[in-house]
Amino acid sequence: MTAKPTVTELGIDLAAQVWQRSGTGAGAIEVAVARTRASAPASASPPPAPASSPAPLAPAEWVLMRVAGDPEQRVLVFDRHEWECFLDGARKGEFDAAAAPSEAASI
Repeated sequence: MTAKPTVTELGIDLAAQVWQRSGTGAGAIEVAVARTRASAPASASPPPAPASSPAPLAPAEWVLMRVAGDPEQRVLVFDRHEWECFLDGARKGEFDAAAAPSEAASI
């Protein structure tokens, strides 16, 4: 199993991303979609690959998530498949119990 890359390893500039927010103020969840260059060298006009060569790598897409106001400025990195699985689970209510107020808080 390989480790998931960090924002730094991917060379993503967090300030250049377009962040979508769940609300305002500290504690809001922020999400951005970042594209990284393919690991193969880019050129204006790549030569055609021989039939036995693998197809050129497409740019990778990563979903970034952070919490506004986090003093450590942590950013979670998800590949597209992980993000789609998360969204599928949210649509199916898999996280509803975790989001519900606890009974202890209402006492």
